[in-house]
Amino acid sequence: MSKSLKNLWGRFLFQDKGILPTRKLILLHASLSLILIISSFFFAISWPIIFLLNGFFVLFTLVDIVLSPSKKAVKVTRVLPAEMERGITYPVQIVVDNPTDQDMNCTLKDGVPQSFLRSFPIKGLVERGVRKKFTYHTVAPARGDYKIEKLYLRYKSRIGLWQKQMAVEQVFSVKVIPDMTETKQLLENAQRFLIHEGVNVRKQKSGVGEFAKIRTYVVGDDPRKINWRQTAKLQEVMTNEFEPEHGKYITILVDCGRMMGAELKKGNRLERSIEAALTVAAAALKKGDYVAVLAFSKKVKAYVPPAKGMPHLQTILQAIYNVQVDAAESNYAEVFQYLQLVQKKRSLILLFSDVKTFLYEESALIYLKKVRQKHLFFMIGVEDETLISRAKEASNTLEETMVKGIAQQQILIKKREKTKWEKQGLLMMEAREERLATAAVSHYIDTINRGLL
Repeated sequence: MSKSLKNLWGRFLFQDKGILPTRKLILLHASLSLILIISSFFFAISWPIIFLLNGFFVLFTLVDIVLSPSKKAVKVTRVLPAEMERGITYPVQIVVDNPTDQDMNCTLKDGVPQSFLRSFPIKGLVERGVRKKFTYHTVAPARGDYKIEKLYLRYKSRIGLWQKQMAVEQVFSVKVIPDMTETKQLLENAQRFLIHEGVNVRKQKSGVGEFAKIRTYVVGDDPRKINWRQTAKLQEVMTNEFEPEHGKYITILVDCGRMMGAELKKGNRLERSIEAALTVAAAALKKGDYVAVLAFSKKVKAYVPPAKGMPHLQTILQAIYNVQVDAAESNYAEVFQYLQLVQKKRSLILLFSDVKTFLYEESALIYLKKVRQKHLFFMIGVEDETLISRAKEASNTLEETMVKGIAQQQILIKKREKTKWEKQGLLMMEAREERLATAAVSHYIDTINRGLL
């Protein structure tokens, strides 16, 4: 296809600039042609008359174009959030300013990336001398940096025989970050977030932690914590409340290797792991602990040194929001060797990875034994729901029986390997994708409450 034909085709596909005929123009011209054809059966119509009538018709339509609003007078702008969360619906406004003395029937399209979910075109009437806002909703399914460059507008002429088309250059950068829904729920009410998911957090040992406050005694409280001085003064049973000691170190490792690209119901393993890692980081920072984050695959992709305070969560988010799955296998040995160099303080190392792949990394066990001498280690991954369902489903045929047997064998092998690693003090678990964050937060809180750090 030649360049001129591509440009013409692009105009019909709502691109670039141009003037296009409307359906009304085509119908009028078809009606005129039909009248001339029918009249030719009854009257002798010469060719000059036919050309003259068509010339008047074309001249009439050209007048309609001239009287339509000028493109330079019409202004179009976009109002879009600079930061969007993955999978969350956001409203986007397109503002059309019509300073002319004519009403405009508009059709709009925005040049958002093709991966964004949206419904175009947007149609509406912009009255004369009015600035009107059109709203559409879009969803970004994948994290990353995106650039939106153009807005496309078509509006009809005064009579509606032609459509003027214009492309407005408006460069806008959009940053798509992980879904922070679970993190926000945790920050609003941590206990409700955990109970809602069915996770029971162990109570801390009596007398362990820092004094927090004095409150009214309720049924179930430890009688040994009753504050008798305040009870006698207020004539009401009061109890001391303790909270875990703060200032512990939490190191979160996020695997970005090939196996983390496996698709789940919502995104892939890496997407869910990053969201869970941010939730754990928020829980630790809220309690006053130091949090470090390291993303890796074949090599270290991003590292955020330990720090505390809620502003540090934004630092972590900006560092890992755009890490993607690599085609290479993860190098666990190198990352644990790197971790020994950068993390000198005793910490809880929380690794988000694929458990099945990790179990067969014998080289990583050497470095992990060294890490385990100083740090606590816990690994969590997304369980393979397909494998579990295949192992549980009924088998009526020979093929189904073989599939079920292989699935059960894989589960047994995984359990045996996990037992071998756990004997070395390296704890592992798998959770459903929707409970990955709560399981990780629950383990962190349990570790802090038990004073293991």
